[in-house]
Amino acid sequence: MITAPERLATPTGVVIAPPALEREQWLDVRRMGIGGSDVAAVLGMDKHTGPLEVYLDKVGELPNQPRDPALDEAAFWGNVLEPVVADVFAQRTGLRVTDGPGTLAHVDRPWMLANLDRVVTDAGERAPSSLLEIKTRSAFQLDEWREGVPDGPALQTHWYLAVTGYPHAHVAALVGGNRLMVHRAERDEQLVEHLVALVGDFWQHVQDRTPPAVDGSAATAELLAHLYEVEADAVTLADPAEVLPLLDQLAELKGREQQLADERRAVENQLKAIAGTAEIVRCRDEVAFTWKQNGPLSVKRFAAAHPQLAETYVHHVPALDTGRLAADHPATYRAHRARRLIVPTRKGNQ
Repeated sequence: MITAPERLATPTGVVIAPPALEREQWLDVRRMGIGGSDVAAVLGMDKHTGPLEVYLDKVGELPNQPRDPALDEAAFWGNVLEPVVADVFAQRTGLRVTDGPGTLAHVDRPWMLANLDRVVTDAGERAPSSLLEIKTRSAFQLDEWREGVPDGPALQTHWYLAVTGYPHAHVAALVGGNRLMVHRAERDEQLVEHLVALVGDFWQHVQDRTPPAVDGSAATAELLAHLYEVEADAVTLADPAEVLPLLDQLAELKGREQQLADERRAVENQLKAIAGTAEIVRCRDEVAFTWKQNGPLSVKRFAAAHPQLAETYVHHVPALDTGRLAADHPATYRAHRARRLIVPTRKGNQ
């Protein structure tokens, strides 16, 4: 796994593994602590990964999950474009950029890990004195990057500052494939202390094999959907003191959700009545709201009104015959069905 001898590569960063490890070796090293890509997830600020998933990964209990092809494609192009972005950053800033030294750990807190994209030798320095974090992002995120480094990359960058001991970092983001946004992040000691405390507490849970509380993120919902091998019709006996308050809370939330939906619909209907035949409503010389006829086609209404014309535009598309699949391969069909949470009406709530 780790073959390189420990050596101090940054003010507080020790090299614990060389670059370009085989994937399995690299995964073993990642499980030795918390890396920069884990921090936002640990803090519940990553839309793709939650704290529970990071915990299961670190203790080696995370099952194989379906991979999102879009995320894999984005990661592929990120890797391909990383050296290009680094070269352009060096050209435009005049700073010397070199490859990262491998996996770093904090000299006093070995569970704090960092894999730097690049290190930077700033003007007037003879040795690397800061780091460069490189991102490739969609054009839809341009406004976020104009204002500075968004939260997720900012947390990752500051974690690297915490590990390395560098006083500042550079962040370069290629946005939309044709806009390079460059920012400098100064080390914030108060933020470093908060990160070390919060992430350190999480790491202690990993050490103690105490999983974090299940949160409400979409990432955790997706994880739970694939976490367990389902036993058909299996029954578990749960503690009423744990389950019943959650069911009461769920019922209350559903009631509030329905009330809000009704209230919202009433307000929207009043606005639609004000618009009448108009598509644009103005107040005080500006557009207040629009109600345009540009939504999805009502297929049933169109087909009923123009049956012959509708027949002209009917076409058949390939579709999976789920009924036949279920009949021919019931076990396989069941294995790929989504799980649904259904709460029956309780006697006390009737």
